[in-house]
Amino acid sequence: MTTGVTYERIERAEEALRRLDALARVYREVYAEPPYREGPRDAAAFRVRAGRQAERDGFRLVLARDRDELVGFSYGYRLPADTGWWKAVEEPLGEAFVEENGRRTFNVAELAVRGAWRRQGIAAAMHRLLIADQEAERSTLTARPDPEAAPARTAYAAWGYRKVGRARYGDGQPAYDVMVLPLPGGPPA
Repeated sequence: MTTGVTYERIERAEEALRRLDALARVYREVYAEPPYREGPRDAAAFRVRAGRQAERDGFRLVLARDRDELVGFSYGYRLPADTGWWKAVEEPLGEAFVEENGRRTFNVAELAVRGAWRRQGIAAAMHRLLIADQEAERSTLTARPDPEAAPARTAYAAWGYRKVGRARYGDGQPAYDVMVLPLPGGPPA
């Protein structure tokens, strides 16, 4: 972990919702970069999406601060039994693999670190705190296949994630590599 960076894990939706403005500022900065190139409309959509996701079962948020400055965040939640998460994967994964019960899979929905604080172990530290003590069998996340996203994919692989397929979560949406990490105590994913 980087000296001077502190971490906070939040599991209550109302606490997370109070921080939405700060999260949106970091999101806007990080996702303006390639390969995302998102703009103000995307940042506004993030605020709405994050607000809904904070209400999901098993929600967790991890904040990284350098003194008083928010330098990164990550959050996730458990996939519900009726999730459409696996339906977007282009390659068939098998019925047993995609079966969800509301506790099986923890979805890392967002992981963002501002540019000046990257490659200092902050993302790894946030990820460890996010999935620590999970009651899920596995964790899943997505990564863009674009060359600019190679450092993220490399980090995820180093943390133990493996690609299980490629997905598009809506018409006209970009492709994402879907990755899975078995969690301690759970059977292999």
